[in-house]
Amino acid sequence: MTSIKTVAFFGGSGGVGLAALKETLAAGHQCIALCRYPSKLTAIFTPETTPNLKVVEGNAHDLTAVSKCLLSEDGKLVDLIVSTIGGKPIISKMTIDDPHVCEKGATVLLEALAQLRRDGATGRPQIIACSSRGISNFGRDIPRILDPLYHCLLKVPHVDKKAMEVVFMGSGENCTMIRPALLVQGETKKKIHVGVEDFKTGRESTSIGYTISREDTGKWTADNIILCEGSRYLNKSVSLNY
Repeated sequence: MTSIKTVAFFGGSGGVGLAALKETLAAGHQCIALCRYPSKLTAIFTPETTPNLKVVEGNAHDLTAVSKCLLSEDGKLVDLIVSTIGGKPIISKMTIDDPHVCEKGATVLLEALAQLRRDGATGRPQIIACSSRGISNFGRDIPRILDPLYHCLLKVPHVDKKAMEVVFMGSGENCTMIRPALLVQGETKKKIHVGVEDFKTGRESTSIGYTISREDTGKWTADNIILCEGSRYLNKSVSLNY
């Protein structure tokens, strides 16, 4: 029987994060979600239907708020941490509202873990972060026709995602980076292709594609990492596409 895990979610009120949160809650695990506007989640999940969800109000760049989400009921660190935070696009300027949103979020998260350990908390949670294509150190992972989109129109958020990965990969923590193709809307039954890179040794398998939905990305992440026992994707980057 699978043991009950405690999972912290940052960015769980929409998109990839919300889909992963729904799947994790449905499987009966304890979840703690940080949300700037808790009503976004309490409108979906009520205490009666999801007593295994705790919603904490706050920002992913606030050390105190982040720290509140990282302890389970027994005082130990949570088992997993899922970060799907990101900036709002400003299309006219080809940027996002906070060009360092993911990098800062990663830095604050690691600082919170370090502080809690100094205060006596134990545990080594796996960090699962939603990143992007086009930033691999080991070769092409996007179709050539999408080069202008990734390297020009989406340059700013992708630089931020790369900086986030560098922070996490160099932290010594257990990490997994999820690199979806271009994100679209809607859960599907389409086959999902998976490419895997080890942080240190490089590419184990390649998967190049155009799109995948936020819902399918979140569900795949929950089903294949959060809800699974073992460490198949530990310290690896996982590319997902149809």
